[in-house]
Amino acid sequence: MIKLTFCLVRLPHLTREQFQHYWFNTHAPLVASVAEALQIRRYVQMHSLPAEAHVALRASREAPEEFDGVAELWFDSVEAIGAAASTEAGLAAGQALLEDERRFIDHERSPLWFVKEHHLI
Repeated sequence: MIKLTFCLVRLPHLTREQFQHYWFNTHAPLVASVAEALQIRRYVQMHSLPAEAHVALRASREAPEEFDGVAELWFDSVEAIGAAASTEAGLAAGQALLEDERRFIDHERSPLWFVKEHHLI
């Protein structure tokens, strides 16, 4: 399994609550609607708690500001990702997701990467 991890930062004009509401109620159903075309096996959203919940933890580590959320998408393999993305349906699905993301995600401040998990416990 290969996982795509997004650390999401909202666009400046949105509150965290507005961002998370849109992400869950509008974007998630869109992801579900294109999951087959993109061969997405699992999709998880992790919504960060209000900023005040992190103050002491961040201060204890001199950590940067938290993300508004993290998304994880699972795929069978890197090859499966490439194969799905090269089909007409996959290209259209990817474009639809990107267009919707531009409505609520600050892409310049939202890193993403592919990972392979190593389960330890």
